[in-house]
Formats: sequence, structure tokens, C-alpha cells
Amino acid sequence: MSRAIIHMLRHGEVHNPDRLLYGRLPEFHLSDLGNRMAERAAQEFKKRVDAGAKISYIVSSPLTRAQETAAPTSRVLGLDVVTDDRIIEAKNRFEGLAVTRAELRHVKHWKHLVNPMKPSWGEPYKEQVDRVMEAVREARDKAVEVGGEGAEAVMVSHQLPIWVTRRFAEKRRLWHDPRRRKCGLASITSLTFEDDEIVDVDYSEPAADLLSGAANVPGA
Repeated sequence: MSRAIIHMLRHGEVHNPDRLLYGRLPEFHLSDLGNRMAERAAQEFKKRVDAGAKISYIVSSPLTRAQETAAPTSRVLGLDVVTDDRIIEAKNRFEGLAVTRAELRHVKHWKHLVNPMKPSWGEPYKEQVDRVMEAVREARDKAVEVGGEGAEAVMVSHQLPIWVTRRFAEKRRLWHDPRRRKCGLASITSLTFEDDEIVDVDYSEPAADLLSGAANVPGA
């Protein structure tokens, strides 16, 4: 039986003074605090490797904030970052807007709010899970190819794709209240595989003490 672990790392805080829903927009960089979060995640992975973990593969979303979050882990572990478009942020019709209650009251938006269970304003949850899980399985196989039995991979992605993938792994319904996602900035959601079956899901926040002062505007 082949064992492997995929650590889905959410990016750190983004410099976003206008509090836009930045989605897939380019050039949204980490803030100074976000860079500290990325360093904290890197040190967490280094600590795990020093304790015997076999992290052998790093993959990241192509978006700037994810690449910048991956960089410190790449540096401390001496591993190159592979870019995978399948773990990019979810599509969202409100991308580029400051999504306030007042904004959502505009009639032009109502047609996008009819089905929160899909959701009608963006990429369907199932489509997100399908593309992310395809990338997860490939990263698992690449990690094992390099590191052998028990190998681990780090996958840097975004809150919503990580959260719906976790819900899928835990056999929960995909639709949810966005305000109740347990996927903080620079958090690590770990999926443990035995062969092709996910047998455990773990969650940790190596930057927990930095979160209180962070701006947490989701990308989607």
C-alpha cells in the first residue's frame, strides 16, 4: 500500500488597499505581512523535514500571490516550484469589485445570485474539485516518484479551491457559507493518501499569531 501526503498551502496576505475581490487578476502581490506568513509556512515545512518528513515536490498556482508564497519553501527545501494552472483561484463574476452589500444590491448583479449552491456567480464547486483533485493526484504521484513511499508534496493554492477540495475529501456537500470556511491565510490543509484513497485530513495554521491584524479578502 502506497502512502503519500499533499499539503495544500493557502497564500499569505495580499496587498489590497482597495479591498477588491482580486480573483484571477494579475499582479496582486503579498503584503509585508503576507511575506512573513510565507516565511512562517516555509519554516514549518523545514521543521517537518528535519523531523523526517519526505517533502519532495512543490507545485503552485500561477498567480503572483501563490508564487510568492511558494518561494520561501522552495528556498529552504532546495526544491524547484512547478506551476500548475489547475490549482488557480476560482472564476468569479465579481472579480475586480469591492463586494459590499451595497454593491450586491445593484440590479445588474441579481442574475448572478440565483443559485448559491452552484454557485451561480462563479465557477461551479464540482468543477473546482475536479481540476484540483486531478492536480493533487498528479502531485502525489510525482512526489512518490522522487521521494518514494511516504513522500509528501506542497501545493500552493487559494482559499476556495482548497476549501471545496477539503469538503470533498471529508465527503461533505460542496456548497457552504463562505463566512465559515476554515482555511486561513498561510494555512496548511493536508490530505493523506493510502493508494488512491484519502484516509485523513489535517489542518494547521503556522502563522496563526499573525492573522489578527491581517486583511482577509477572499479571492472568490
